[in-house]
Amino acid sequence: MKRALLALLLLAGPALAQQAPPLTPEQAAIKAHVQFLASDALRGREAGTRDYDVAAEYVAARMLAMGLEPGASGGWFQPVKLVTYRPAEKATWTLKRGGKDVPFAFGKDFVNEPVPSSPDFKAEGELVFAGYGIVYPQGKRDDYKGLDVRGKIVAILDGTPKGLPNEVNAHFGDDGQKARLAAARGAKAVLIVETIARAREFSVEKFAPYYAYPRTGWAGPDGVANAVSPQAPVVGQVSQAGAAKLFVGAKLRWADVLAAQARGSRMPTGPLAGTLAVASKTRLSTRDSHNVIGRIEGSDPALKAQTVVLSAHLDHVGVGEPVKGDTIYNGAMDNAIGVSMLLEIAKAIQESGKRPRRSLLFVALTAEEKGLIGSDYFAHFPTVPRGAIVAGVNFDMPILTYPLVDLVVLGGERSSIGPVVAAAARAEGLGVVPDPAPEEMFFVRSDHYSFVRAGIPAVSLDTGPGGTGAVAARKFLDENYHKPSDQIDLPFDWNSAVKYKRVGLATVQALADGDARPRWNHGDFFGTLFGGGQ
Repeated sequence: MKRALLALLLLAGPALAQQAPPLTPEQAAIKAHVQFLASDALRGREAGTRDYDVAAEYVAARMLAMGLEPGASGGWFQPVKLVTYRPAEKATWTLKRGGKDVPFAFGKDFVNEPVPSSPDFKAEGELVFAGYGIVYPQGKRDDYKGLDVRGKIVAILDGTPKGLPNEVNAHFGDDGQKARLAAARGAKAVLIVETIARAREFSVEKFAPYYAYPRTGWAGPDGVANAVSPQAPVVGQVSQAGAAKLFVGAKLRWADVLAAQARGSRMPTGPLAGTLAVASKTRLSTRDSHNVIGRIEGSDPALKAQTVVLSAHLDHVGVGEPVKGDTIYNGAMDNAIGVSMLLEIAKAIQESGKRPRRSLLFVALTAEEKGLIGSDYFAHFPTVPRGAIVAGVNFDMPILTYPLVDLVVLGGERSSIGPVVAAAARAEGLGVVPDPAPEEMFFVRSDHYSFVRAGIPAVSLDTGPGGTGAVAARKFLDENYHKPSDQIDLPFDWNSAVKYKRVGLATVQALADGDARPRWNHGDFFGTLFGGGQ
């Protein structure tokens, strides 16, 4: 019997030797959250579904077990009403010039956009062309210089001109942000005009059959759907053919605009001839969701009124098209691992027995995948006074399938938070490197950007390209991102996960305990733009 057992062990020896070593308690604690949140039972945690609600209950229960206080007006959940909206019909617009109607057809000359904050929107007025509609003082650019747009409809080009810094380019690539500039100057509506590049890639005419696709936003406590620029909303897209009609009779020539686009030279701007009556009917529907918020009160009588916010999005994309027979998009790396970091950092602080000087909010966010909606709602309606929030640290999809060498701190170069993260990383033997793919504009694509837009210094901690990082990141993005294969059986490097968690923990502790309030760097574009500049 003993010989038979020995023979069996010898045969099994190579297989046993190849098994991974057992997880440490710290590693196992991180994995446990991911294993549950990314399980098939939660069906991908789409915001506004029961599956997401179960995940939210889990997070709230874990916060309770750790001894956190509820952080949402006496409870764990901050209600967020999700709004799905789309055009209700093909609009009719009327262009008048010299007392006559000029044909202006849906699908050929324009396509209307929904206006969620005003479901039956109408406006009529004179037209002004404002180039790309950008105001960027640091770059000595003001497309509204010399223009009077008060009470008028502003036409601006899609996209951005060449030469802007990547993150500035990403900001102004958002039509809503450009519409805000028009609204601030008294405009009543905004048209987005097709560029040469847009016409080649996906023209207004080709887009027209899909014009009624659903968009998602949120509604405030008053029930009104949010809009970036409600005073001067984007009401439609205008084709090159439509733009040519708008420029007829004006001193400004459409041909000169096209030539300036082709050359990349200074764009001519000015008033156009005639008036345009625009309309947009919008159909809305709502679903309920919520952010999950826990709190640790600060210990310093002078500083505990100030709050550092830690965030990670809890939602993923739910159930979708089958891939190799699998329809559940589990979202292990995106972003169950980020929520796990949120919970384990909270637990580590509680177990340390030392409360931070400033207060902390731990916020598991809804509907990031639908457009940073949970974080945008929180930034508009924070559960503590907005002026009391001194910093934001976000954990979103760190790719942890390789031995970690360095980190990328999105937004780290813009405020005093950057050096704090760098010091925390050094303590774990990690470097901090610049974003290796700035053209991807990740800075404006994660939840920390909602805090930035509220004037709050904020960063998102990302894993870096050092060692095998670049290859691992590319592999995940190509093979697993927003696919059913983003699940717990990915080759997670749990040792790297622990290092990442410890950097986040040390960063938050330093921000919460430091004498000085975190500050934007002097003259930073985003700090100045959103009223948080020092």
